[in-house]
Amino acid sequence: MSAGSFYYSLCFQSLFLFCITLILLVPFASFTTTIITRNSAQNERDEVALRAFKSKIVHDPQGVLSSWNDSRHFCEWEGITCGRRHRRVTVLHLSSRGLSGSLSPYIGNLSFLRNLMLYNNSIQGEIPREFGSLFRLELLSLFNNYLIGEIPVNLSYCSRLITLSIGHNKLVGKIPPEFVSLHNLKFLALHKNNLTGGIPPFLGNLTSLDFISISYNAFGENIPDSLGRLRKLSFLSLGGNNLMGTVPPSFYNLSLLSTFSVSENQLHGILPSNLGLTLPNLQTFIISLNLFSGSIPISLSNASKVEVVDMSENYLFGKLSIDFGGMQHLLRVLVHTNNLGSGGIDEMKFINSLANCSNLEMLSITANRITGVLSNSIANLSTKLQRLELAENQLYGSISPGIANLVGLNILVMFKNQFTGTIPIEIGKLQNLHVMSLGNNQLSGEIPVSLGNLSLLEKLNLQNNKLSGVIPSSLGNLKQLSLLNLSQNDLSGTIPEQIFNMPLLSISLNLAKNHLIGSIPSTIGNLKVISEFDVSDNNLSGEIPDEISVCSNLEYLYLEGNFFHGSIPLSLNPLRGIRQLDLSRNNLSGQIPKFLESLPLERLNLSFNDFVGEVPMKGIFTNASAISVVGNDIKLCGGIAKLQLPKCLNNDPKKDKISSIFKILISTASAVLGLIMIPSFIFCWLGKRRKKQAFESMLEKSLLKVSYEMILKGTDGFSPTNLVGAGSFGSVYKGILDQDGAIVAVKVLNLQHQGASKSFMAEGKALRNIRHRNLVKVITSCSSIDFQGNDFKAIVYEFMENGSLEKWLHPALESEEEQKKKYGLGNEISTNGDVYSFGILLLETVTRKKPTDVMFKGDFNLHSFARMALLDRVMDIVDPMLMNEEIVATNHRMRQALYDSREECLISMVRIGVACSVESPQDRMNISRVVHELQSTRKLLL
Repeated sequence: MSAGSFYYSLCFQSLFLFCITLILLVPFASFTTTIITRNSAQNERDEVALRAFKSKIVHDPQGVLSSWNDSRHFCEWEGITCGRRHRRVTVLHLSSRGLSGSLSPYIGNLSFLRNLMLYNNSIQGEIPREFGSLFRLELLSLFNNYLIGEIPVNLSYCSRLITLSIGHNKLVGKIPPEFVSLHNLKFLALHKNNLTGGIPPFLGNLTSLDFISISYNAFGENIPDSLGRLRKLSFLSLGGNNLMGTVPPSFYNLSLLSTFSVSENQLHGILPSNLGLTLPNLQTFIISLNLFSGSIPISLSNASKVEVVDMSENYLFGKLSIDFGGMQHLLRVLVHTNNLGSGGIDEMKFINSLANCSNLEMLSITANRITGVLSNSIANLSTKLQRLELAENQLYGSISPGIANLVGLNILVMFKNQFTGTIPIEIGKLQNLHVMSLGNNQLSGEIPVSLGNLSLLEKLNLQNNKLSGVIPSSLGNLKQLSLLNLSQNDLSGTIPEQIFNMPLLSISLNLAKNHLIGSIPSTIGNLKVISEFDVSDNNLSGEIPDEISVCSNLEYLYLEGNFFHGSIPLSLNPLRGIRQLDLSRNNLSGQIPKFLESLPLERLNLSFNDFVGEVPMKGIFTNASAISVVGNDIKLCGGIAKLQLPKCLNNDPKKDKISSIFKILISTASAVLGLIMIPSFIFCWLGKRRKKQAFESMLEKSLLKVSYEMILKGTDGFSPTNLVGAGSFGSVYKGILDQDGAIVAVKVLNLQHQGASKSFMAEGKALRNIRHRNLVKVITSCSSIDFQGNDFKAIVYEFMENGSLEKWLHPALESEEEQKKKYGLGNEISTNGDVYSFGILLLETVTRKKPTDVMFKGDFNLHSFARMALLDRVMDIVDPMLMNEEIVATNHRMRQALYDSREECLISMVRIGVACSVESPQDRMNISRVVHELQSTRKLLL
């Protein structure tokens, strides 16, 4: 071939190859372009879906979505994972990021998505039905959000779904029956929603299930037997669903079951005796708050893997005979609130086997009928034990000092048993203790000072024991304490001020029903957050401290049954949260303050005090069943009709009452002195003259005559209903002696009493010749013979409607014997005796204290009470009513002078009363001196 031919041949071949290549490459290029274009479109679709998701998030506190921008590919955005081959989104994981907003339906376009995890956020709204398009989805976790609505039926299209966790939301409706197609499902968590319609039996067909948590919904109905077919099941939680009936027997044959929880339902039945054998992998067994009965199976001792046993609040009975020795992993044993116990003496022996459980954290047998002694083996329990609850059983014996070995204890509850002996001082070593309740036992001795070392203690309850001694001031070291109850013991002494230095004492401070004395310390104002303060039924005295008003959270205030005096302080007005106030059975006085009307009280007890004046008529005072003012009736007036109090006579009864008492005090004392002394002078005079018969004749001629028959008829046969009073010389009856219906008082003398005849003659003449506005008037007398032929003598007086001075001072006088008691009515009449009686009466009037008051015991009496006060504190014992009257003066200096004069007058009266009532008759003040002193005292007021 020539060179030219070769050249042309080569060119032709090259052109041919080019054409062939061109023919082949053009279709391939077109195919490649198509693939690239399609992938790009799908990637763009994923990005659009992610941006749509971001647009629905309204709050991103951690800024997690700030990386979702154009500066990087969406596969590099935080929380996003893409496949290596196709660069499509396979995982969206933004859990526990605090996201708020709703779910975008565009998530359904992430067709390669396998895992969608958005749990522990604040996402609201419904689950989009478009999620059913995620046919590759294997894990959907939306747990712990605020999702609402029904579970989308379309999720049944996610046939590859292995994990469905949408619990702890607000979902409603039924579990869709279409879920029967989810054959790959292993993990189902729908708990803590509002699902209804019963547990669907089709779940028993999902044989891959090994985890079911559908507790705390509202399913109701029975547990379907079909669930017993789930042989792979290891976790079953059905609690809090209002389920009824019994647990299907097949459940107890699920040998892989490690957690079995059906608490808080209405299930009943008896536990199988072989429970511990058929469930060898059991770790958590919870059947609390149901209706199970029968005994606890002994076979449970074989469940060596058990960590939690909770059978509390059922109706289980019999002896607790489980041997816990083989349960090395045991954490909690809770069998409280059952009927366990058979009355045997060795029912606490199971404690010994718990010594091998070195991980034990809780033991509660409270509220059963278990009998036995808490032996020293308690000291061998785990040092990890945090809660030991043995309350409300029949345990007895002493508390072992070995309890101090349980250094991990947070809660020690042993109340309502029969423990005796003392509280071990070693208990102060439990430095981690937060709650200690040993109340309602028979513990004795003193409260250990070592309790002050429990610096973390929040609640201390020792009520209703036999503890004695004083309250340790070391309790003031308990700065975390919110409740302290030492009531119903034999504690004595004063309330330590340190008790009020606990700033977190907010629930209650209860010291009621002890023998405490002294006053409430002013440091009570430190308890600014206290809700209840109870010191009732003690021997406390003094005034109610103003500092209580600082306790702004106070709701319950109980001060009844003490010796508090003075008025209700106006400073209590700021207690705007007070609900119950009990001040009954004290010596409180003054007027009931108006501000009580505006307080939100639900109960108010002011009974058995010395309150005077008008009862308010608004607020709590409109509810007769919510208030009590009995025992003050003589001095109170007004109020609502149901209280049945007399009407008030004027607009300012307090001022009028106080003013009247103070103005007539000296005049009454002088008149009473005259009344007592004149008969004594007459007796002495008549004794010397020996003219008894002549005087009787004169008296009979001088006075109008009434017959025995008239007196007998007028007093309705001396009926007990007409008896006004009685003394050693006779009895006084109310009666009517004429046709006009005038009411009289008839004093019938007891002629068997020595001196009664003298009293008849002396009283008759003296009172006939005396006229005074403060003395009773004699109308006539009777000296006759009764129908049995016995001498009969009586004196007829005007009837005094307002009663006696004794009745006004002490409306609840107990008996005639108490009326006679440091007055001397049972003694022979003498001048010295009258002076003594007058002195006691004067002291009683000034102090408003009865000589028979319970505070006077042994050698301590009204005389010594006043004598000790003469040194420097007379005004402390004076009846506050005598000092509360307002003094009107033109200037401060004059007003102060009048106050000083009043105090000097009262001091002088106390001094006279003390001088008249000394024990030795010859040492008592002479009657002439008494009159002179009273006149001088009266001048102080003029």
